[in-house]
This record gives sequence, C-alpha cells and structure tokens, in this order.
Amino acid sequence: MSAAPAPTDHDTIDRGLLMVAGVVVLGAIMSILDVTVVNVAINTLATDFDTDLATIQWVATGYTLALATVIPLSGWGAERFGTKRLYLLSITLFVLGSVLSGLAWSAGSLILFRVLQGLGGGMLMPVGMTILTQAAGAHRVGRVMAIMGIPMLLGPIVGPILGGWLVDDFSWRWIFYVNVPVGAAALIATLRVLPRDVGAPGTRLDWLGLGLLSPGLALLIYGLAESSSSGGFGEAKVIVPMVVGVAMLALFVVHALRTGEDALIDLRLFANRVFAAANATLVLVIVSVFGGMLLLPLYFQTVRGESALDTGLLLAPQGVGAMLAMPIAGRLTDRVGVGRIVPPGLFVVGLSFVGLTQVGAGTSYWVMGALLFVMGVGMGFTMMPTFSGAMQTLRRAMVAKASTTLNINQQVGASIGTAVMSILLAHQLSSRLAPEAGGAIGVPLPPEVRAQSAPLMAEAYGTTFWYALGLLAIAFLVALALLPKRRPEPVVDPDDPAGAEPAPVVMH
Repeated sequence: MSAAPAPTDHDTIDRGLLMVAGVVVLGAIMSILDVTVVNVAINTLATDFDTDLATIQWVATGYTLALATVIPLSGWGAERFGTKRLYLLSITLFVLGSVLSGLAWSAGSLILFRVLQGLGGGMLMPVGMTILTQAAGAHRVGRVMAIMGIPMLLGPIVGPILGGWLVDDFSWRWIFYVNVPVGAAALIATLRVLPRDVGAPGTRLDWLGLGLLSPGLALLIYGLAESSSSGGFGEAKVIVPMVVGVAMLALFVVHALRTGEDALIDLRLFANRVFAAANATLVLVIVSVFGGMLLLPLYFQTVRGESALDTGLLLAPQGVGAMLAMPIAGRLTDRVGVGRIVPPGLFVVGLSFVGLTQVGAGTSYWVMGALLFVMGVGMGFTMMPTFSGAMQTLRRAMVAKASTTLNINQQVGASIGTAVMSILLAHQLSSRLAPEAGGAIGVPLPPEVRAQSAPLMAEAYGTTFWYALGLLAIAFLVALALLPKRRPEPVVDPDDPAGAEPAPVVMH
C-alpha cells in the first residue's frame, strides 16, 4: 500500500490561519457559553426580581428568538458590508448587550437587553464560519472547522461550571460581565488579525424574504419552546405559532425559488448533492444527539441530586473525548470523504446511548464518565466533519449564504430535539410518578422524596434514551447512504484568488 502524499505548503495550517481561527473561536466561545451560563441562573433571577419562572424564562427564550431572527441576515450582511465589518458589529452588539444585561434593574429590562445581546450573538457563528472557510479554502476546511467545533461541544459542559461558580460565589450579574474582557480581546484581535475585505454596496436585501423567514423561524422556535414547558403539542399557544411559522417558511420557499440568487437564502444550494446530504444529516444528528444530551444534566440534577456546578464537572469527560477526536477527524476530513468519517462517529455515539439506556439510580460515576467520554469521541467525528463536508463543495461566493443556511438548520434542529426529548421524558416521568414526586422536568425535590422516587425516575431517563437512540439510527442511515465516500476533486474557481475550490456536485 503506497504512503499518503506529504502535505504541501498549500495544505499546512500556517500561523496566519491559526490566528484567524483563534479570532473566530473567541466570538464562538462568547455566543455558545452564554446560553448555558444563563440557564444555570434562571431560578436565582426569578428570586432576585421577584417574578415567576414563566416570565424570567424569557431571559433565555428572548435570546434564542433574537438569534433565529438575525441569522438569516448574516449571509446578505457579509456580502453587503464584508465579513470583517459585520463581525466587528456582531461582537460590539453582543458586548453592549452583556454590559446592559449586567446592569438590568428589572426582569423586563433584562429580557430587552438579552434580545439585543442575541442580535449580536446570532451573527457570530455564521459570519465566523464564513471567515474560516474563506481563509482556509476547501483543502483545509476540515482541520479549521475542527478548531471551531471545540467551543460548540465544550459550551454545554463548561457553561454550567462557570455559571454555577459565578452565581454561587459572586453575583448573577457576573455571568454577563464575564463577556466583556473576552469581547474586548475579540474586538482587538479582529481589528489586528482579520484581513480587510470589501463588501458589494449594490447587494440588495430581499425584504420580502426577510419578512417571511425571520418571523417564521422565530414563531416555529417559540412554539417548540412552549411545547417543552407545556408538556406537549396540544395547547393553542404551541399549535398556533408553529402552524403560522411553518406557513411563513413554506411561503419563503416559494418566494426563494422564484427569486433565485437574490433571495435571502439561495435554495439553489440544495441542488448541490453533497450540501443537501450534509444538511439532512446535520439536522437529524442535532435533533437526536443534542436532544439526548439534554437528558444528561437533568439526570444528574433530578435523579442524583447534584448541583449545577457538580453536574458540569461530571459532564467534563464528554468534552475531553471531543477535544481528542476533533483534530484527528479534521485531518481525515481534508483527506477522505466525510461519508467515511461521520457514520462511524454516529455509531460510536450510538454505543454510548445504548449504555445510557441502562442507567440506574446508583450507576457508578466511573461508568457514566466512560460512556460520556465515548460519546464525546463520537461527537468529535460527527459534528464538524458534517459542517466541513457541506462547505467543501462550494465556491467562495456561495460560502456566506451556505453558512447562514447551516446555522439556521442547526438552531431549528436543536429546538426540535430539545422539545421532542423534553416531551418524551415528561411522559415517561408522569406515567411512573405523581407530579409532586418528580413528574415535572428539572423540579428540585426534597432529598427524602428523591430517594424514594429515584429508581423510577432513572428508569424514565433510560427509556427516553431508547427514543434518542432510534432518532440517532435514522441519522446514521441517512449519513451512510448520502454522504460522499470520496473527497470532491478540486477545480479552479475564477472568483477565488486562492485558486482551487471543489466543483459543485449537481443532482440529476
């Protein structure tokens, strides 16, 4: 068997590219950590502002809806103003929203400032992915996307640790103030490191598409969020926004097909077979895996009685596994087709899910740590290679809108996964327990009540993991059947001064 060709200077990850990746990771860390850090403080905020949980929950929901509203603008904004200027604007809005949130004097003011923060945070990931992809080129996108994947997978783990420590030892205001030094560093690094790019002043904004897509996404995600808290899809406050949201998204599809490349999202991207397959896989993976990951912190807190801080520490093996796997997966992604990487990664995640279906009220934390480590390894071979596979087949001019599309699908997929797993878990708990004994998700229980109901609660979590495993099996089959087994051949892209880019693979 012949040895693999030695990497050329064009293939190596040089210092300049690593610095660009570092700038993007700084922005991603702020955006991703902020979600999980704030979730830990929800009960504290409700107490301090003397309001109910339904109201203060909008501190998290308002941020998520702002993300969904602004993400569709990212592709157009990157083309119109240039990625560097848009990235600077995103960081500035996020930091400003963080400072104001830390200074909030009421629940209403905090919710308003969180929406401002979300408007900046929603653009950080898609614009950051665009910057990285354009800087790396298709031949190195796998390795640099592996760097981007670290904060994506570590956020849900580090967030509860950091949030619990800040809330317990300092004040809830510091969960927002902590973004200021990181944001300042990101602003300075962006100004000094990122090359200046020139936007296209004549790029028109698709106002009709924006009026359909952004509210449609916000309504759909709002309905999914309400379904989780309402215990199902039967309530009017769940059905109405979801139906209206889906209708608006359907109208956007019709509009975008008629409008073509001037649409807010260019649906012709889905004529690229690899991009379409990667998107389908990504949504299914996020629904199943992120939905399943929701169960773990709830299990530690409700069944085992652990604090948010201890829960974050117990989840750490997952992050360790992901960090070890992602650099290897990134290098493989640049050498072989993602169809040879993602399915084995999903299979490994599936093995960890099989183990978690057997979880009990007294399962050894060593066993749990081993299962979480295995899950992290599988995730390292799954998430970012799927992103990379979608971007590998695109020309430079298509990257901004493609990144926007991927991030929209990720946000919707995460909302669907969270809603579905929450509803399934709530059904399993309510079928086994009285409401006062743990029928509600995440409700703290007195130690004596938890001790009596813990075995039945653990059984409910184990059964719910079977559903997560079933969804994961669907994602595995789609990835196995549709993702390419060979890396696309590069061709010269006249619009890309860097030279070679893969040609789009068009379905016939």
